[in-house]
Amino acid sequence: MSVLLIEAFHGGSHKQLMDLLQEELQDDCVLYTLPAKKWHWKARTAALYFMQTVPASANYRILFASSVLNLAELTALRPDLGKLKKVLYFHENQLAYPVQKCQERDFQYGYNQILSWFMPEHKLAHLEKVIGVKRNGDAYHPEGLPGQQKSSALMKNSNTHCESGLCEAQPGLYTTQHEGLPSPLTVPARLNTSEASESANPCQEEDKEHLTFNLSHILSGPDYQQRPLHIAWPHRWEHDKDPETFFKVLLKLKEKDLPFHVSVLGEAFTEIPDIFSEAKKVLGSSVLHWGYLPSKDDYFRALCMADVVISTAKHEFFGVAMVEAVYCGCYPLCPKALVYPEIFPAEYLYSTPEQLFKRLQNFCKRPDTVRKHLYKGETAGFSWAVLGSKFRSLLAAEPREDL
Repeated sequence: MSVLLIEAFHGGSHKQLMDLLQEELQDDCVLYTLPAKKWHWKARTAALYFMQTVPASANYRILFASSVLNLAELTALRPDLGKLKKVLYFHENQLAYPVQKCQERDFQYGYNQILSWFMPEHKLAHLEKVIGVKRNGDAYHPEGLPGQQKSSALMKNSNTHCESGLCEAQPGLYTTQHEGLPSPLTVPARLNTSEASESANPCQEEDKEHLTFNLSHILSGPDYQQRPLHIAWPHRWEHDKDPETFFKVLLKLKEKDLPFHVSVLGEAFTEIPDIFSEAKKVLGSSVLHWGYLPSKDDYFRALCMADVVISTAKHEFFGVAMVEAVYCGCYPLCPKALVYPEIFPAEYLYSTPEQLFKRLQNFCKRPDTVRKHLYKGETAGFSWAVLGSKFRSLLAAEPREDL
């Protein structure tokens, strides 16, 4: 058990990544976790918890953790762990995370992330040498990165364009969530949804059977090609995914009497934005499915039946759900911002909600154009078949003095 895996928020994409690593490393790793609840408390107190629960061992060589953990605190409390090679995986950037209300930001969470990847002068000099980090006053920023991602960019190595050195160089690609994606032929059996956790929200239980019945009927019907455009939104029901913009566009389509169906997937938590209940009432019969699907097969079946997948996110480091939907045959429409221009060709990007509306309006009138479309981007590099070996190589590397 030479690899110590620590996850302070063991749910969703965090759990997905750790599960894949466990499967890949098998007997060579040990995993310690905390449940995916009360995220803010986990960020503040996880180091103290793991300091007490992770036993000392002479076998540990590498510590792999997500940035929910305050790594600086843990290594200060446990000097034995501070001696290990450390890999810190950023699922999000707390310095730029959207605030839900107009109030003073709690900078503790961003500060935790800064402390966790802060490096002494000799290590920054090493980074400057191997990845071209340029000084800007007292700050270090890789050239060409959008401002939102600069804080986590120092985790790259000389041969990659991905945080923590987890994937091969690709022009303009700076991402963090590379959880496993197989070939399209094996999607239902192998993929994991980035927005899911182990249990469904009870508010969504009532619709579980609704999807299977409707989609089976649609698939077997004689007018399969003539059915209305099917739009999917497979994201967490939280403010950073900007459901308000998504539903405003759909309600405008409804006002224009344009035919479409919609499946609103993804997991809901304690606080659900009011727009969800309001939109469901207005959308009425246009809704094919509403709510989280705990079954991976059901989730990917829903994506396979959709024509278009939409993101309206205001904060995104990668967007596993969007890439999964593309594997399932969906036409993606994403903001021309955040990480999306680095993954999706310009054809699939929109700059304003008005542009998104116009694209969907045209698709509603001619859904056959979307169904005949072949995706023009490259997604093979995001498959676990490719990335699994990169993780193995990273976690098998012997510690060096310059790490």
